[in-house]
Amino acid sequence: MNNPQTQLTPSPSLNDQLIQQLKYLRLKGLLAHWDDYLKMAAQKNFSHGRLLSHVIEEECRIWREKARQLRLRKAGIAEPLLMETYPFDKQPKLNKKRIMALYDSMSFVTEHQNILWLGKTGSGKTGLATSFLIHAINQGYRGRSVPFAELIAQLFESMADHSEQKVLRKYLSYDILLVDEIGYVEVEPVQAGLFFTLMQKRHKKKTTLITSNLGFSEWDSFLKNTHLTAALIDRLTETSHVFNMKECETLRSKPTPPDERPTIAPKG
Repeated sequence: MNNPQTQLTPSPSLNDQLIQQLKYLRLKGLLAHWDDYLKMAAQKNFSHGRLLSHVIEEECRIWREKARQLRLRKAGIAEPLLMETYPFDKQPKLNKKRIMALYDSMSFVTEHQNILWLGKTGSGKTGLATSFLIHAINQGYRGRSVPFAELIAQLFESMADHSEQKVLRKYLSYDILLVDEIGYVEVEPVQAGLFFTLMQKRHKKKTTLITSNLGFSEWDSFLKNTHLTAALIDRLTETSHVFNMKECETLRSKPTPPDERPTIAPKG
């Protein structure tokens, strides 16, 4: 027989004072499920301690989920592409086993390693990089996605009001940073220098994900500084995983040639 002193019975509904207190403490889960918790505790003969433990566990779960969603919203992800939706069957030349081993282990974050995807436009580089970023964010890390052109523009604009250090600190603060589409825009020497500074400061301290449609031998074409380009590539690849996707197929739909389009008969 259960000890009657440990049994709980449903109490009256929340009063206004309790409602305001729960709102003040931001215990929205407890506020929303107050009656449900008491009913469950009575049905399962929960002790006071077991009920408190259950409520705390649920509140932690709710807060963790809210924090995860907030990190995702602040990450600047244009399209939430997930690993589960990547069409590996259409990319037989891509080493899926190697990618998934890295993805599942999370070693790229814990060991502050970089990952670079190099290949033709439309081969799915951004999709893979984004899935790694989202995976890390879901595990509790702070991340950000930014196109290379936008990052370079921000660095350039920061020079006007001498806020370079502020912008650098912002991008240094992320546990994982995705710089997408490196190589689509040419940069001025000062911009290249600031980008190199950012990558150098993140080196071996934070994880950087990079996608580029150009091979390393072509990076000098937009950085326009041979020595800086060599130093940058050296920093990025020293502790990194590089996926060469030059031979991968494009995943984008190809437009139908005019001579293959269906003919629409004129009306009348």
